[in-house]
Amino acid sequence: MIARRALITGAAVAGVAPLFAKSRSEVWTFDSLKRIGGLTPRVIGAPQLIDGPLGKAVLFDGVRDQLLIPRHPLAGTPRFTFEALFRPDGGAFEQRWLHLESGDGSAATAKYGQRMLFEIRTEGSEWWLDTFLLGPGYRAPLIDPSKRWPVGRWHHVAQSFDGRTYSAFVNGVEQANAELAFVPQAPGVASVGMRMNAVSPFMGAVRAAAFTRGQALSPRNYVLKIP
Repeated sequence: MIARRALITGAAVAGVAPLFAKSRSEVWTFDSLKRIGGLTPRVIGAPQLIDGPLGKAVLFDGVRDQLLIPRHPLAGTPRFTFEALFRPDGGAFEQRWLHLESGDGSAATAKYGQRMLFEIRTEGSEWWLDTFLLGPGYRAPLIDPSKRWPVGRWHHVAQSFDGRTYSAFVNGVEQANAELAFVPQAPGVASVGMRMNAVSPFMGAVRAAAFTRGQALSPRNYVLKIP
């Protein structure tokens, strides 16, 4: 029921490709602080709902705002695509804003566990993407500081694994890739707005996230789109 409700909700997201949303993917729309992807988040701090060109989104203050969601949507899958629509607004250099963690999150540390992360690095009016996978036998950051994007605008980010190569993209442009011996992760939880262990908070807004199991989508087939 959770996945079905999430897919129905996702079909209404501005910029969702309906075929993939219906057949393969789970979509979380950040248009409520009470229900996200059919789940009840734990709200920490005072994140706010805002209106934007893509629809409603959740705004985080870069200090203590955080949402904890009781699901790791990509647990158990050997191939995946993990997407998000977000707007970074500047702030601290290191921001870790969308974190999937196996387990209940109580033992989340920097070096151990199983996790998938969207992070950014911010400098002045620019940011660049940092994605990260950690699990049994692998530890894989993808980051290229030379590939920078403007803050204050909406962007699409994605990371995927096709069975051999782990890749990261911004607005459909590949940022980095690496071969990886990936092992599917265990069930768990998610943190939005900062890392699971409450460090590196995010300043900006999040509109949606999409989780495609069993397939590394090409940019033209992404579930989420910016019109």
